[in-house]
Amino acid sequence: MDYIGGPTSASPAESVRDGGGDAALSRRAIGQITEISGSSSQCRLDTAFVAQLEHALDPCLAMCGQVGSQVKVKVGGIWLMANLRTLRFDPDTPGYTYGDIDFLGEGDEERLTGRVYNFRRGVTRYPSPGSEIFPVSSDDMKQMYAADDRPHIEVGNVYPTRDIRGALFVDAMLGKHFALLGSTGTGKSTAAALILHRICELAPQGHIVMIDPHGEYSAAFRTNGALFDVSNLAMPYWLMNFEEHCEVFLTTQGAERQCDADILAKCLLVAKAKSRVAEGISKLTVDSPIPYLLSDLTQNIVAEMGKLDKAGGDNAPYIRLKSKIDEIKSDPRYSFMFSGMLVADTMASFLGRIFRLPGDGKPISIVDVSGVPSDITSVVVAVLSRLVFDYAIWSRNEPQRPVLLVCEEAHRYVPSERTAHVSAVGKILGRIAKEGRKYGVSLGLITQRPSDLAEGVLSQCGTIIAMRLNNERDQAFVKAAMPEGARAFLDTIPALRNREAIMCGEGVAVPVRVAFDNLDEHKRPASNDPLFSELWTQAGGEEDILARVIKRWRSQGR
Repeated sequence: MDYIGGPTSASPAESVRDGGGDAALSRRAIGQITEISGSSSQCRLDTAFVAQLEHALDPCLAMCGQVGSQVKVKVGGIWLMANLRTLRFDPDTPGYTYGDIDFLGEGDEERLTGRVYNFRRGVTRYPSPGSEIFPVSSDDMKQMYAADDRPHIEVGNVYPTRDIRGALFVDAMLGKHFALLGSTGTGKSTAAALILHRICELAPQGHIVMIDPHGEYSAAFRTNGALFDVSNLAMPYWLMNFEEHCEVFLTTQGAERQCDADILAKCLLVAKAKSRVAEGISKLTVDSPIPYLLSDLTQNIVAEMGKLDKAGGDNAPYIRLKSKIDEIKSDPRYSFMFSGMLVADTMASFLGRIFRLPGDGKPISIVDVSGVPSDITSVVVAVLSRLVFDYAIWSRNEPQRPVLLVCEEAHRYVPSERTAHVSAVGKILGRIAKEGRKYGVSLGLITQRPSDLAEGVLSQCGTIIAMRLNNERDQAFVKAAMPEGARAFLDTIPALRNREAIMCGEGVAVPVRVAFDNLDEHKRPASNDPLFSELWTQAGGEEDILARVIKRWRSQGR
C-alpha cells in the first residue's frame, strides 16, 4: 500500500531548493501505526521519505523520524501529537524502520490549512492500527508549546527550533514544588539563576529564600536581592527548637545522649521562663522561640549539678553540656548566631529581613552559608527552613504571603536514609515537600546527585527540570520520578548539551526539551570553572597572597 502519497514530480530536496517545499512535505504521511497500547504505541516509518525530510528548511521537519522528534496522527477532526522514543531496523522488511511512540496530547485540526490548534494535554480518542503518521512542523510546535493565559516565565527556546519559546507556568511550578537536576558543569547554577531572575521580574513583591552553600549566587542578585552571610545574618540562637539545640549542644550518643537531652530540656525551660517575653505565656515549652541568656542556661546547669553533688550523683553530663556551651560562646566563628548581642527580641525584624516582608524591590534573600562552621551548617539550614514552615502555619488567618525556599546542593540536607541518619534539616525539608503546598510554602531543590536525595522527596516535586546527568544511577532515579509521557525525553538526558534541559510535570503543558537563554554577565552566579591553562601561566605576588590568606584563615574572617 502506497500510504505516503505516491510519487511526486519533484523530489523534496528539489522542492525545498525551489522554495515553499516544507508545506508540501508536512502534508505527506511518513508511516503508519502498527500497534496501540495505552500511552505508548508502535509505528512503522518509511526510511526513504524520512531521509528526504532532512533537506527541509524547517528544523522540526528536518529532524522528523529521529529519536526525540514529534509526529502526529489524525483521528477524526483531532490531531494526536506523539514523541518518538525508540527506533529499530527489521531486516525482513527493508525500507522501513520501527519505533515506539508516546502520546503527549491532542489538538483540533484547522480546516483550511490542516494545522494543529487548541492543543491540550491528554488523549480522548486513540487511533486504529494502520492510521497514517505525519511529520510535525514548526507551526505545529508553536501550538503545542505556546504558553496560555496563565502567568508564566520564558526560559529558552524549544529544541530544535530557534524561535519557539519554552515557558514554565509559575503557579503550577511553585504550587507543587520543583527540582533542578544536572551534573557539575552542565550550567545548572546559571539555569537556577535564570529561572529565579525571571520569577523576580514577574513578581517583584515575591518572597524567596535561597540557601547558597558555596557563595555563588550573591554575585547574580546584587541588584535585586538581599544578601546575607556570617557578617550580617545575625540569626538568634534562641530561634532554634529543642531538636536543633540538641544537635548543637549534645556530643554523645545512645543512652548518654538521652540523659544529656533531659538535663538540657529542664535547664532550657527554666532559662526561657526568666525572659520578659515569656510573661503571660501559659504553655511555655522548650520549642517556644523565646529569647534567653546563654549565661542563664549554664547557671541552671551548674545549679542542677550542685544539687547532685550533695547526693553523690554523676556530674559528667552537666560538665559536658556546660563545656560545649562555653566553647561555642567563646568561638568567634559562631558569633553570627551565638553573640551576646542577639538576646533582644529581634524575631520580627529577622523574619522580615529574611522573608522579604516587605520586599523593598528585592524579592529574594540569598543566604550564603559557605562561611558557617561545617558542624552547624545543617542546623542553620534547618532553622531557616523550619522558620519558613512555622511562619506559614501560624499565619494561616492572615493575608497570605507564600514563600519559596530554594535549596542548592539539596542532597547534603535531605540525604537518603542509606547514606545518613535523619537530621533535623532532613525532617523539616521532607515535611515541607509533603505538606508545604497546603500552607503556601514552595520548595525548590537543586542537586547534582538526585539518587542521594531522600526517597520520596523528589517524587513530591511536581515539576522536574533535568539537565545532563552522567551517572547511570542518577538517570534511573530521575526516570522513576518522572511521568510516563516524558519517557522518550528522558532517554536523551545523557546526550543533552550544556545549558539544555528536559522540563516536564505540572509547570509545562507537555514535556519539552529547552535550550536555556543566555544570561547577562552581571546576573550570573560566580560558578565558573578555573581556566588552568591560562591561570598556570601567571606568576608574581605569591608572598602577598599567602600573607593575606593566612591572616583571614587564622582570624576565620573573609
